[in-house]
Amino acid sequence: MDNLALIESFGDFKDDKNIDRITLMAILEETLKSVLKKKYGTDDNFDIIVNPDKGDLEIWHNRIVVEDGFSEDDATDIELSEARKIEPDFEVGEEVSEKIPIEALGRRAILTLRQTLVSKVMEHDNSNLYEKFKGLIGEVVSGEIHYVRHKQVIIMDDEQNEMILPKENQIPSDFFRKGDTLRAVVDDVKLRGAKPQIILSRTSPKFLEKLFEQEIPEILDGLITIKNVVRIPGDKAKVAVESYDDRIDPVGACVGMKGSRIHSIVRELRNENIDVINYTNNMSLFIQRALSPAKISNIEINEEENKALVYVNADEVSKAIGKGGYNVRLASKLVGMEIDIFREGAQDEDVELSEFSDEIDAWVIEAFSAIGLDTAKSILEQDVDDLIKRTDLEEETILDVIRVLKEEFED
Repeated sequence: MDNLALIESFGDFKDDKNIDRITLMAILEETLKSVLKKKYGTDDNFDIIVNPDKGDLEIWHNRIVVEDGFSEDDATDIELSEARKIEPDFEVGEEVSEKIPIEALGRRAILTLRQTLVSKVMEHDNSNLYEKFKGLIGEVVSGEIHYVRHKQVIIMDDEQNEMILPKENQIPSDFFRKGDTLRAVVDDVKLRGAKPQIILSRTSPKFLEKLFEQEIPEILDGLITIKNVVRIPGDKAKVAVESYDDRIDPVGACVGMKGSRIHSIVRELRNENIDVINYTNNMSLFIQRALSPAKISNIEINEEENKALVYVNADEVSKAIGKGGYNVRLASKLVGMEIDIFREGAQDEDVELSEFSDEIDAWVIEAFSAIGLDTAKSILEQDVDDLIKRTDLEEETILDVIRVLKEEFED
C-alpha cells in the first residue's frame, strides 16, 4: 500500500463518518506516530506531513550526523558515510532529514496502521455520538422502527444511529410494526464497551411534558409553565399548569376547543386519560383540583407528616379513589403529599374496619386502609375485581372479609 492508496482508503472513512479535515489529519498523525514508536522505539525524531485532500502523506526521519562507528541509536543518529549518500556535503553534527516511504515500515506495520485507523475512527465516531445524545436526554426524538423484538424495539434515526426502546419503557398498549415511525424521549445514554447505547422511553413523565411543549404554542413560548407531570402510562396522567398572564386560561389553552389540542397527545399515548389542572400555591385548593372529578367536603392537612385527610360524601368515594386507585395515587404524586380518602360522616352510620381486628388480620386491614378504605361499608360498596387489583390481596381473602362485614350488618 503506497501513500496515495493509504490516504484514499482513509478518505473513505472521512466520507462515511463525516469527519472534518483537521480531525482526520490529527487521527492519521497520531496513528502513524504509534506505528513509528513501535518500530523505532520513539516518535520524537519524526515529522509527519498529512494532506488528505491531495492524497499526500510524508514521513521525515530527523537524525544527527556522527562519525562512522560512533552511532549509539539508529533512531537518533546517522553515520557520516550514510548521511553523505543522501547529501555528499553533510558534516558531523548536522541534522539530516530523510524521507521514509510508507512501504519501508513493512507489511505488518502497514496492516497494523490500517487496523488502528479503523479503530481510531470508530472511537471518534462513538465519542461524538455519546456526547450528542447525552445532550439530548429529556428531548423527543423520532425514527423508523428497524426491528421488533420480544424485549425491545430497535429504532434508526435519519443518520442511521441505533436507538433502543426497552419493553419496560413501552406503553402497555403500544403496538409496533417494522417501518413505522416512532416518537420517544431520550431517557439515558450508556456506554456498552466503547459503543454508546441510546435508551428511549415512552413511559417517562418527561415524554408527556415534551409532547405538551410541541403541541401547545403557549408552553413553547413560555406563556404557560408546566409545574408537574405524573403518569400511570397508558391509563391516566395529571398535568399541573400555570400562567403568569391573567388573560390566559392555562387549562383551556392546553385542552383546546373541544379537546382539539390535547387529542393528538392522547392518541400518541394510546388513549391515556389526561387531566390538565390549574396549579395554585393554596395546597387545599390544589388537592381539591388534583382529585377532580370528585367533589371534596373537607380537607385536613398535616404539614409535619406531609399528609392530607380528605373527606368526601359516600357517592364521591369511588370518584376520588378512581379505578384501580389511580386518581388518588396520581393526585398524591402531583401535590407531593400523601392523601387519604375518608367518607364524610362514616363514623355515624358505619363501622371502623379496625373494630374487626379479632376476625380480620391486621395486615389485611392495613392493605384496605392504604387505598382509603377503612370502614365496613366503604369496602362493601366496591367491586371485588377492583379490590383485587387495588390491594393485591387474594380473591379468597377479600371474599372472606366481605363475608365477615356482611354478617355484621345482618346481625
